[in-house]
Amino acid sequence: MDKKLPVLCPGCESGLKVNSLYCDSCQTTITGLFELPLLLKLDKKEQDFILDFIKCSGSLKIMAEKLKLSYPTVRNMLDDLINKIQNLQNNKQ
Repeated sequence: MDKKLPVLCPGCESGLKVNSLYCDSCQTTITGLFELPLLLKLDKKEQDFILDFIKCSGSLKIMAEKLKLSYPTVRNMLDDLINKIQNLQNNKQ
């Protein structure tokens, strides 16, 4: 079973930040306050869509065929994802 990296606080649903990083190889620990990368703030389905989109060379036509959906549906999915990313970026500022 794959563990999902939490990105929201289970208590108040605020965005989480990284507090420390650890190296298994040399046991180095780095502590501080680090923002999660934007792509990690997306859910798995959205991350998979982005990876598939890149693998399809950014072709919505190929994506539609792969997902067995219409071109306009895939276009809407991409537009929704673009809006979500823009909102995440705007909330960061």
